[in-house]
Amino acid sequence: MKAKYVLLTGMLFVTVLALSGCVPGDGTNNVAHPAGFFWGIWHGWIAPISLIIGIFKPNIRVYEALNTGWWYDTGFYIAVICGFGGISFRRRKKGKRD
Repeated sequence: MKAKYVLLTGMLFVTVLALSGCVPGDGTNNVAHPAGFFWGIWHGWIAPISLIIGIFKPNIRVYEALNTGWWYDTGFYIAVICGFGGISFRRRKKGKRD
């Protein structure tokens, strides 16, 4: 049973480490190659991780400043709303039965 928790913790650590490799402000995007729609989706999904990393590294932000504009914004907000707000639409009130 203990080995299962160690393995799960290790997998969680590796996943968080892998996700933190592509955070906004890490230098991947520049003026010649700004972040587009799919980068917006990715940055929306990892926004909570980016926020935590940004506490320790001031150049890391939740939102990429070097982006393509409307397309990046659309991808970012779709990911944020579907990733976090969508959960609340599925919840049922306790005590309510069909």
